[in-house]
Amino acid sequence: MKRERRKFSAAFKSKVAIEALKEQMTLQELAKKFDVHPNQITCWKRDFLENASVVFESKNQQDSTDQEKEDLYNKIGHMQVEIDFLKKVLGK
Repeated sequence: MKRERRKFSAAFKSKVAIEALKEQMTLQELAKKFDVHPNQITCWKRDFLENASVVFESKNQQDSTDQEKEDLYNKIGHMQVEIDFLKKVLGK
């Protein structure tokens, strides 16, 4: 009988990856403890390490992105006021 495909949360994956990084247990022990395949733990560990820098970069990028959004919303608002004014003037 086939086993139904399981979906793991990001929190669970990070927990397993951190345990693997600690190297207090072997991959086989971790696999048995968390009921996942050792290859899966290796993949999660690799992904965790590759994307670790995102945690520290996100604040700077998020601040610039928020500023860009605010500027664009201001520009849209200004253009909408101009469009409404022109509709009113040309409609007379």
